Amino acid sequence: MNLPFRTLGVAPNAWTVNQAIADITRPQKTPQSAILSTETKTLRLDLAKAAILVIDMQNDFCHHDGWLAHIGVDVTPARQPIEPLNNLLPKLREAGVAVIWVNWGNRPDLLNISAASRHVYNPTGEGIGLGDPLPVNSARVLMAGSWAAAVIDELEQLPEDIRVDKYRMSGFWDTPLDSILRNLGRTTLFFAGVNADQCVMTTLCDAHFLGYDCILVKDCSATTSPDYCWLATLYNIKQCFGFVTDSQAILTTLNNPESTGGDQ
Repeated sequence: MNLPFRTLGVAPNAWTVNQAIADITRPQKTPQSAILSTETKTLRLDLAKAAILVIDMQNDFCHHDGWLAHIGVDVTPARQPIEPLNNLLPKLREAGVAVIWVNWGNRPDLLNISAASRHVYNPTGEGIGLGDPLPVNSARVLMAGSWAAAVIDELEQLPEDIRVDKYRMSGFWDTPLDSILRNLGRTTLFFAGVNADQCVMTTLCDAHFLGYDCILVKDCSATTSPDYCWLATLYNIKQCFGFVTDSQAILTTLNNPESTGGDQ
């Protein structure tokens, strides 16, 4: 008698099993080859193996009532990625590219946050730092589950999107992000969000060190840092860590049927 098979795991890292057999071949997804222009090279990539990481587009960094604004930072530059992301993300979802929101969201007791890390955000110990309530609305700074750590309202999150809380500038440090990407078979990563020279850059660097292919989406990223920090970020990514493109180049790829399709 043929016994029914059941699936264990998430494709493409999935087995099919029954009482007698474990099929561990892990069938692969159908390739979706695409040609993408970047500032240094033309890339041939597989959209079925791609994901976009949207990093820290959250109230504390991008809202005028958030923590950065509270400490006197002009958050206008941090809001620049909103429109291009709203244009790009729906098209990426349609193409099967995984959308992953990587937000700074600490645990309430801050037990995994060192004094050195807390000093960065409250150097005198007298200000509003990690976990402290914002005067304007009492939201706790960069705290998981709080208004402060939530994605800004202007960016729509869908149920099929993936969410990862991070606790350092890098989204890979002490988080499940690497395991999630490997289970999903996503090896080409687009990067977006803020701040480009800090959390985006460190996450991209760690991704490069872990063997991922890294592409910064320039107009979907921004920083409130001085302009030389932005220029250095672009230089270092192109020189050492990956590629730089923009949302229009990606949309051109997605809208051009001659540039996508099965393996050739």
